[in-house]
Amino acid sequence: MARKATATKAKTQPNAPQFTNEQDLDAFREMLLIRRFEEKAGQMYGMGLIGGFCHLYIGQEAVVTGITMASEKGKDAQITGYRDHGHMLVMGLDPKGVMAELTGRQGGLSKGKGGSMHMFSNEHRFYGGNGIVGAQVSLGTGLAFASKYKGDGSVSLAYFGDGAANQGQVYESFNMAKLWKLPVVFVIENNKYAMGTSIERAAATTDFSMRGASFDIPGEQVDGMDVRMVYDAAKRAIEHARTGNGPYILEMLTYRYRGHSMSDPAKYRSKDEVTKYRQERDPIEQVRARLLEAGVITEDDLKKIETDIRAIVTEAADFATNDPEPDASELWTDITIEA
Repeated sequence: MARKATATKAKTQPNAPQFTNEQDLDAFREMLLIRRFEEKAGQMYGMGLIGGFCHLYIGQEAVVTGITMASEKGKDAQITGYRDHGHMLVMGLDPKGVMAELTGRQGGLSKGKGGSMHMFSNEHRFYGGNGIVGAQVSLGTGLAFASKYKGDGSVSLAYFGDGAANQGQVYESFNMAKLWKLPVVFVIENNKYAMGTSIERAAATTDFSMRGASFDIPGEQVDGMDVRMVYDAAKRAIEHARTGNGPYILEMLTYRYRGHSMSDPAKYRSKDEVTKYRQERDPIEQVRARLLEAGVITEDDLKKIETDIRAIVTEAADFATNDPEPDASELWTDITIEA
C-alpha cells in the first residue's frame, strides 16, 4: 500500500529573503532548463536511446540552482551522486555534451563511456556523477583537503541523499572534515524516500541537519523547494567553510516527482502526495508567480523563454541522437593499466 504523506513546511527562517528581479529571472531560466532537459531525457529513455540507469532531477531543481548561485563558479568544486544532470547544466556544461553522454556518443562529456551516472568536467570543477551510494562524500571531503593543502580558497560542495546519509563512510568523512577544519559543505538532498523507502522507515533520526552534532558540525534544515531559501542558507554555509571554520551541513527538504530512476514506478507513495507537491510547492512555479506578480515579465515573455529553452533541449537531443558512437579504440583510453 502506498504511504500517504502530506507536504510539510520546512524549518526555516520565518521570512524568505528577497531576490532581485535579475536573480529571479536567472533562477527561473536555470530551473526551467533542468526541468525540460530531464523531461526530454525521460522521453529518450522510453524510446530506448538511453541505456542503463537514468535518475531524473525533476522537482529538486531549486537545490542545485540556489547553491550554485551562492558559490563561485569555476572556483568552488561540486560533486554528487547519480542524479547529476541538473548539477552539470547549472554549472555551465554544454547540454549537448550532457545529453550525448546519456546516449553513449563520442561527443559526450566522458566520450560516451560513462553514461548517466559517470560524468565530470575538471574545467568546470564538477567531479561527478558517482554511481556508488555515498562515495561522493569521502571524495568531496578529499576535494576540500586539496583546497586547504593548496590554499586556493575554494569550497567543496558535496551533495548526497537521505539514503546515502546512513552510510558509514559519510561519518568517517564528517570526522575528518571537522578534525582538519576542511572547507566543505555537505548538502543532504532529502527527497523523503531514498530509493523507495520513506525516511521514517529507514532512519532512526529523521532530522538530517543534526547528523553532524557528535562531530560538532553545525547544520540547518532548509526549504529546498524555494530557491531563495536555498541561496540564503548556501551563502552562510559557504562563507562559514571558506573562512576557515570547517564543514557545514545543509539538509535540503525537497521532493522528486518521478521515481528513484526511470525503472521505478514509485508505487510506494500516493498520486495525491505527488500532486500536492506539484500544485503547492513547485520551485519553478513559485518563481514564475513572483515574476508575474511583480510585473517584471509578461506571459508572452515567459513563453519566449520557454521557447528558447525548448530549442536548446531539442538541439541537445538531436545532437545526442545523430552523433556517432565512440570508436572501439576508446576502450583503451582514460584507464590505468598495472604493469
